[in-house]
Amino acid sequence: MSSCSTCPSARNKAETGKPSAGMAIQDEIISSTLGRIRYKLFIMSGKGGVGKSSVTVNTAAALAARGYKVGILDVDIHGPSVPNLLGLRAGIEADERGGLLNPAKYNDNLFVISMDSLLKDRDTAVLWRGPKKTAAIRQFVSDVNWGDLDFLLIDSPPGTGDEHMTVLKTIPDALCVVVTTPQEISLADVRKAINFLQYAQANVLGVVENMSGLYCPHCGGEISLFKKGGGRELAEKYGLTFLGAVPLDPATVVAADRGVPVVMLEEDSRAKQGFLELADNIAAASENSLEAVASTHA
Repeated sequence: MSSCSTCPSARNKAETGKPSAGMAIQDEIISSTLGRIRYKLFIMSGKGGVGKSSVTVNTAAALAARGYKVGILDVDIHGPSVPNLLGLRAGIEADERGGLLNPAKYNDNLFVISMDSLLKDRDTAVLWRGPKKTAAIRQFVSDVNWGDLDFLLIDSPPGTGDEHMTVLKTIPDALCVVVTTPQEISLADVRKAINFLQYAQANVLGVVENMSGLYCPHCGGEISLFKKGGGRELAEKYGLTFLGAVPLDPATVVAADRGVPVVMLEEDSRAKQGFLELADNIAAASENSLEAVASTHA
């Protein structure tokens, strides 16, 4: 998988301002690949530490458990965590029939591509600047045998940088799911992320409030550790759909350390209930989105 930003194709584009023949071909492959994926969900937030990867993994696992074919594209190049949250240890192998990469398989309905799966040593730091990250993200679409999917969930790093702009440009019909926690320190950055999405004329599916209260594992009482309701208020302020709230839950930490999504645990928990409801809400919102309606009548 090439990721060199100094190749002749890249230099040709820089010098002429026009895409090279190679990039034009790649654009066609990307369009063909995305055409086989019904919904593309871009999970993002302007704030780090809000649990984007946890939301991505558990939503994807819940959708897969509902019978949907689901892929996870982890575009957090410098801090990928999806494989660890799923307990995936196998690397990515090439498909001998077509020369593409096969995504790592979690189960019959869930598949993953992440930079972490491409590294021989997962403790190795990835020291890449913008052009290489952009090339890698495009190749994660064009050079991977995704096949037919109902949902592709794209996990992103914090902020509104190269990765986010590349995803929105490469996947213009992506439905953006904005994740926040209830407290103002998170909401302030998330408001900037929403402003970025509005400026980019992106499709915003809705807002998720993660870490929404804490239920005591002993008495079952609710504790507003990080307050509660900030995500819903944010959604209402911007006229966006509120997709759901997921509480803090010790079961989530235990599940993550075990490499098992909390929605896949046999025992019930507040977080498991929250993520299952969130997945159902996201599926319904996707099916009712303007993009879905437009494609139905195209």
